[in-house]
Amino acid sequence: MITPRISDLVGITGKIAPIHFAESWDNVGLQLGDPVGQVSRIMVALDPGRPAVEAAIEAGCQLLVTHHPFIFSPLKKITAADETGRLTILALKHDLAIISLHTNLDIAHGGVNDLLAGRLGLQGAQPLKITGGEEYVKMVLFAPRGFEEKLLAALSPFMPLIGNYRDCSYQVEGTGRFTPLAGAKPFVGEVGSGHAEPESRLEFLIMKERIGAAVTALKGVHPYEEPAYDLYPVLNQGAPRGLGRIGTLAAPVAAGGFAREVRERLGAAGVRLVGDPERPVKKVAVCGGSGVSLLHDAARKGADILVTGDVKYHEAREAEALGVALLDAGHFATERLMIEGLGAQLKDAIAARRFEAEVVEYQGEQEPFSFW
Repeated sequence: MITPRISDLVGITGKIAPIHFAESWDNVGLQLGDPVGQVSRIMVALDPGRPAVEAAIEAGCQLLVTHHPFIFSPLKKITAADETGRLTILALKHDLAIISLHTNLDIAHGGVNDLLAGRLGLQGAQPLKITGGEEYVKMVLFAPRGFEEKLLAALSPFMPLIGNYRDCSYQVEGTGRFTPLAGAKPFVGEVGSGHAEPESRLEFLIMKERIGAAVTALKGVHPYEEPAYDLYPVLNQGAPRGLGRIGTLAAPVAAGGFAREVRERLGAAGVRLVGDPERPVKKVAVCGGSGVSLLHDAARKGADILVTGDVKYHEAREAEALGVALLDAGHFATERLMIEGLGAQLKDAIAARRFEAEVVEYQGEQEPFSFW
């Protein structure tokens, strides 16, 4: 077993929720910390506030992974005069790094909105608002035998999921031939002499948007001075990605009854319903956190109700005008599912890579609002 570094966890979280999925206004990824620092314990939390930071330090964690960004807007200074500065100083003093996965985790397969749709029992859930779709190229590379696993591990962050499978590749054995010329520093063979080396051909899909980073990663770990690789255009298209989810309930239910069920399933302190409580709902749209901006998308796709948080008065009136029921279950209740969900994904990914690091799911966060 190997103790991972912060950079390894950046790669793992980037595989779970690719950074390029994030909205242009967002700030995701490594927010604070030394990429070469070692990690033996990780805490997952929704918010990067004082309770989570102090809990991570007390638990002996070297990394805190949150949904909401620790740094959202550019900082002009870091001092103890404000809470962000105080928490930055505290985290650095205790060698606590912070990674944040925000809209990229909202959009990602298995992320916030898939977790929310699953918890509410939606069937056939698909993205509510399409923000993009994966385009692929095929990478084929050649390496001396014995280096296959190292190369595939380095390139894993750039490989797409294929359904419920990851790290999909194909390998065949062959012979590589070359003659090193003057000035070369061959890993195998001699300058001026032809050489035949038993090699493996590896091929797999990579995300088109990440070709440059994938080639850099390949060159960083390949033993050859001049790695041999090919990139082929392919017509394979990945599933569309996007914000929110829309699916159907197993059977229609009255909006009021559905609201009570949502409250129970999410453990929400309270919910607010816009629309007739007796109205039957079957087609349901969801968006964790603040998702009222997707109201028109929900209406266009025929949703009977949109479940989200942070609903304002005029947005409620707009929902009435559109004829779409609106259920405000709260920002906190619709997103805290990510703690358990992301924690499970991190545990699986760490084990798959044979790293040794414990993942702790922070349970100390509370709904900031009380209901009277």
